[in-house]
Amino acid sequence: MSRPENVKWVDGLRGFASVLVIATHITRAFFLDLMKPASHEGLPPKLFQYPFLRVLTQGRIGVAIFALVTGYVCALKPIRQVRGGDRNGMFNSVAKSAFRRVPRLILPTVIATILSWFICQLGFYRVAQKADSWWLNFSAPGMSPNIGRAIYSLLLELITTWTKGWNNYDHHTWTMLPLLKSSMLVFTFLISTAYCQTRYRMMVALALFVYFYASNESTFGMLPFFGVFLSDLSQDPGHQSWCNARKWPGRILSPILIVAGLYISSYPEAEPTWMPWSNVMLEWSHYIFPGGCETDRYYTALGLILIALGIHFSNAAKTFLSSKYLLWFGKHSFAVYLLHGSLLRWILAWMYFGVRLPGDIIVEGGGVQAAPNLQICGRFQFWALMPIWIGIVYLCAYYWTKYVDPWCARTTEKLVKYVFEEPQMNLDAEKRLLPQ
Repeated sequence: MSRPENVKWVDGLRGFASVLVIATHITRAFFLDLMKPASHEGLPPKLFQYPFLRVLTQGRIGVAIFALVTGYVCALKPIRQVRGGDRNGMFNSVAKSAFRRVPRLILPTVIATILSWFICQLGFYRVAQKADSWWLNFSAPGMSPNIGRAIYSLLLELITTWTKGWNNYDHHTWTMLPLLKSSMLVFTFLISTAYCQTRYRMMVALALFVYFYASNESTFGMLPFFGVFLSDLSQDPGHQSWCNARKWPGRILSPILIVAGLYISSYPEAEPTWMPWSNVMLEWSHYIFPGGCETDRYYTALGLILIALGIHFSNAAKTFLSSKYLLWFGKHSFAVYLLHGSLLRWILAWMYFGVRLPGDIIVEGGGVQAAPNLQICGRFQFWALMPIWIGIVYLCAYYWTKYVDPWCARTTEKLVKYVFEEPQMNLDAEKRLLPQ
């Protein structure tokens, strides 16, 4: 059996992902042109419109990281048990993990939705609705006319989050449904291949990776199963011995893979024809990706795969991602993901646009004209207030992780103990079925 894989670096990578998700929503709210390779055709690009740096602001890779990590982590312990010959233990752990997965995703999401609903019904999103920002206007829900309608809308959004992947009170929770589906596909794969030889299990994981590549499911299909493959590969004794006996994969191959991955992930979301580098990538996409796909998401998935391989071959990269600071960010990543959108549309909007709403304008003839949108504050105030808001986000995430997450975990464990049979009960039942 191979030595247990150190997965601390995965938590550090998850911490990076949460920061990138915040960055992409700030960019969408206030710097939407950074999603393009240039502000206008023929103009030189801004600093964060260049390759590599734009990965930080467009932040699209953050959700992709969550998808890859889902496959990697869900498969890690079961594969370790199978490799150790403990298939019964693997069946038991997969059964409980699959059952826990549902309340551990649904309970926090429900609580975050209810909090956003309260904020909305108190009128705290009204500034975001009147702000001079397309993304804030789009993502800020309106107040309900009465309490009955408000309760109905809350129940509706709680349901559609898990049936249609849509939540009007928090658009960011659209990822919860595909992440839940991805984890269940991984658990099904693990059960189905429990008696496969190692090489064939890894081949099946890669076959499913190719299947989802051809099925236009780049983020929540390809990446989870590449995570499963990488989890299996990282625990293979022969592969570990090969890596430990050679220094060039970590010193030469790893930097090449990471740099190439960052460049590929830089593909812009809009107007790729405006710059030569992105136009070339657009032309290549017609030959390497299936028709009708979301090219930007495919390039993000491909780039992340190269980055993950680069990290896999580099002990230095794993050590960096396992630092106590990045682990702290990783510990609070789920809370940050759930809370930052509401705090952006509420507190940050108040910081940048004020708390007073302009009244409608009465024009000649007694008509009413809607007041103009609220204008954002000056540049100095913008950058001075941003760190304060980020501090508020992580402070809220800290208390969420300290109190809300443990409550969700305790509730889940109580549910598991109530629903699952005890091992001795299973053994007695099996004895009764044996022929006398």
